[in-house]
Amino acid sequence: MEEISFELKGEYIELIQLLKVLQIAQTGGHAKLLVEDDLVSRNGKLETRKRAKIVKGDIINVGEIISVRII
Repeated sequence: MEEISFELKGEYIELIQLLKVLQIAQTGGHAKLLVEDDLVSRNGKLETRKRAKIVKGDIINVGEIISVRII
């Protein structure tokens, strides 16, 4: 599994925005599909909210391919 660290500049970032910024998803529509297809988990639990507020300390997994640690 590829591990990535993402330094959060503000208070939070929305999940679909994070997926786009990290180029895990090519477009907003692609990011939404990843979430809708139950491929994204947050801190070990399935995340179904496309606009979930991701904060420092969260760990986002996309399938079993990418793990993103928010710092």
